[in-house]
Amino acid sequence: MSLSSMADTVVLYPSPGIGHLVSMVELGKLLLKHRPSFSITIFITAAPYTTGVTAPYINHVASTTSSITFHQLSTVELSPTSAAIPFEELLFEIPRLNNPYLYEALQNISQKSNLLAFFIDSFCNAAFEVSSKLGIPTYYFNTSGAFALCVFLHIPTLHETITKNIKDVHDYIKIPGTPPIYSQDLPKVLFDRESRIYKLFLETAVQMGKSSGILVNSFEALESRAVKALSDGLSIPNAPTPPVHCIGPLIASKDNGSNNDEHECLSWLYLQPSKSVVFLCFGSMGSFTAEQLQEMAAGLENSGHRFLWVVRNPPTDDETKGNSAPAEPDLDALLPEGFLERTKDKGLVVKSWAPQLEVLNHDSIGGFVTHCGWNSALEAICAGVPMLAWPLYAEQRMNRVFMVEELKVALGLTESTNGFVTAAELNKQVRELMDSDNGKAVKDQVMVMRNCAKAAIQDGGSSRVALEKLIESWAKG
Repeated sequence: MSLSSMADTVVLYPSPGIGHLVSMVELGKLLLKHRPSFSITIFITAAPYTTGVTAPYINHVASTTSSITFHQLSTVELSPTSAAIPFEELLFEIPRLNNPYLYEALQNISQKSNLLAFFIDSFCNAAFEVSSKLGIPTYYFNTSGAFALCVFLHIPTLHETITKNIKDVHDYIKIPGTPPIYSQDLPKVLFDRESRIYKLFLETAVQMGKSSGILVNSFEALESRAVKALSDGLSIPNAPTPPVHCIGPLIASKDNGSNNDEHECLSWLYLQPSKSVVFLCFGSMGSFTAEQLQEMAAGLENSGHRFLWVVRNPPTDDETKGNSAPAEPDLDALLPEGFLERTKDKGLVVKSWAPQLEVLNHDSIGGFVTHCGWNSALEAICAGVPMLAWPLYAEQRMNRVFMVEELKVALGLTESTNGFVTAAELNKQVRELMDSDNGKAVKDQVMVMRNCAKAAIQDGGSSRVALEKLIESWAKG
């Protein structure tokens, strides 16, 4: 078969989990919007921990988008000692063990189609070795924004210039393209330079610098300082920086294969005044202790504001192991006695999950208390909803710095050293967001960025142009 008669194919490789998968699918859909003739293949891997149910979503995408196909890589066998591997390390380990199957799959696709590009997320870093051996142009899809990318690419430089553990620095760290970041606000995986997880992230940062390019789920107007630092090569001072393409905001569509019946919370929201409700939702892995839930309930009740609150069961030691769905929370047992009855006219508590994108775009939502996951932040910005930043894990404390100090699309919450937020603090900051001049300034800034986001993905917009240039570069070879 001649190369000219082969289908132009792009392969996407997300790490396990519904969140990673949805982001890659949306990237695939975006590529198809620019080039409907493309064939998109998405590799799927199984994981020995709870990742969220993916089968209904995969079936929905496969049945509605014929140009996207899914390829299940063989299930890897973990050693008995894998149970002791920390969760973050497992995220890297699964793709590493999959490399033999990946090699076979990529080689097979290369023989049957014109494989233009291979996209991986950072946890699939081990795949870079395979694609490089096969001579396939490899791109990293960074879902955490341009500011976070500045930090990530600068890890090798920090490793050379800071000789002690980050956790022992206790000072502000200056990184090109970002505001000064207090050492304790960097991701915990970077705290101990002798740890296995630190070395995995260091290795990934080095490899990312050698890639064909990096796609960022953001837009230039939102993170202009970071984008300039990246384009000026400041994040990797002693070597070339690969091309960085801001192609966002990439937001999951509402029609994602979930139950089409309207969620009860949407019916409730229609009864609330415009911009009056505070929405509290903390991602698919965000959970709180019973003590913290009690404190949150008191803070919300005392604020006097309307609220929609998604409550999950408190975390357990083995929550990430196994693929069984978490149990539904017993709200009467978890929340203060009489709370649900006392607040029934102003608040609604829903169990485990709510359709976040639809909620954020509802006219009654006036504020969003978020864990600072980048996807959630982008969804709020695109919906024009100001935020209260309550980071929980991963790079979220760092994201809070960007969201509050640089982007000014959120107000912060003050927590204790172990992350506990008091009822008084939540009460105060909910009022600040909803009632004060500071809150109004955040609302105004979010609306500015909402308009910039819309412009970025229109014809001639920065993100539209960036992706088009990338696709054109593949044709030039």
